[in-house]
Amino acid sequence: VMLSARFAYNSSIHPRVFQGNPAAVFSIVIVAVLQVFLSYVPGLNSFVFSMRGMDGFGWGLTFASMVIVFIAMESEKAIRRHLKAQGADTDDRETPFFTDGKAPEVDMKMPKGASKLNLQELNH
Repeated sequence: VMLSARFAYNSSIHPRVFQGNPAAVFSIVIVAVLQVFLSYVPGLNSFVFSMRGMDGFGWGLTFASMVIVFIAMESEKAIRRHLKAQGADTDDRETPFFTDGKAPEVDMKMPKGASKLNLQELNH
């Protein structure tokens, strides 16, 4: 799920999901190690958190839930890509329906000193 959330429109079923951001892969490893550590270290999980390690059924539910959420996220991205190709506003840039018709001003300027960080401004 964490990999699917990296891209708003592009599918995450591609090798590029592991490229371009080494921190993303590193964070996946950290989360997996911490989850196993908290679930299976004797004393820590039973005394501190009052829980037991998961059995096969629990892991099955976990992976089934993960697959369902991943498919839902990828389906939403496919629908958004299709709607955007037809000209629909999938980025919510149109004037809101329940307002007075004036879109709020959005200041996307970089803060002072940001040029030292080599950041780029977002252009609409």
